[in-house]
Amino acid sequence: MLEKFYKDNKNTILHIDEDNIPTHIAIIMDGNGRWAKQRKLPRTMGHKAGVEALKKIVRECDRLKVKYLTVYAFSTENWQRPKDEVSAIMKLLVQYLRRELDELNKNNVVINNIGDTSGLPELCARELTNAYNNTKDNTGLVLNLAFNYGGRAEIVRAFKLMALDIKNGLLKEEDINDNLVSNYLYTKGMPDPDLIIRPSGEQRLSNFLLWQCAYSEFWYSNINWPDFKKEDLLQAIYDYQNRDRRFGKIK
Repeated sequence: MLEKFYKDNKNTILHIDEDNIPTHIAIIMDGNGRWAKQRKLPRTMGHKAGVEALKKIVRECDRLKVKYLTVYAFSTENWQRPKDEVSAIMKLLVQYLRRELDELNKNNVVINNIGDTSGLPELCARELTNAYNNTKDNTGLVLNLAFNYGGRAEIVRAFKLMALDIKNGLLKEEDINDNLVSNYLYTKGMPDPDLIIRPSGEQRLSNFLLWQCAYSEFWYSNINWPDFKKEDLLQAIYDYQNRDRRFGKIK
């Protein structure tokens, strides 16, 4: 066991087993609006601060050699928010991709979108496609941006694709099983999340990775996303490493 010592945000020593880092971490980046409200700032400022937190966590996951990081950035339900807030989030996506692309590429990160890009403004869809095309051959951390993503919509999409393949004679009904369904999801070829993190005090999935989270470990925190630091990530990983994952079996 390769063990390293880190300090959490309370200056407590954490013993992290670097041979047992989660392969796939997923984060529901929640609490931007509450962070802004506490400071009497516009909600858009909370989203800007959330982008800064994301940059730090991406760097830390890359350093820890996490293979997949999936972040819930904009859900299919978020379109119901005020138009100026939605517009600000779309602009932040474009700015993030343009400003961070070179550094992420240099650090061997793959930028991938999971979600319905056809429902996004043309500029956003184009920047996501450009980011993927420029980084798809990298071999480091895969950063999945769940943008215009909904777990139910993803599963419905998978069913429709399977139905079409059955109709075209490419698939037989009896071939359908868990593994095959997984191959029709946005996360095709990726392992399911080992650890799902949700800051901000809420304890629900909010339509995130509904199929993939069957045996994920969950970690909740009252910290709003803009205040989430690498020490909080380390605490989540430490707690994950001290759980007994049985996948329905008895050890």
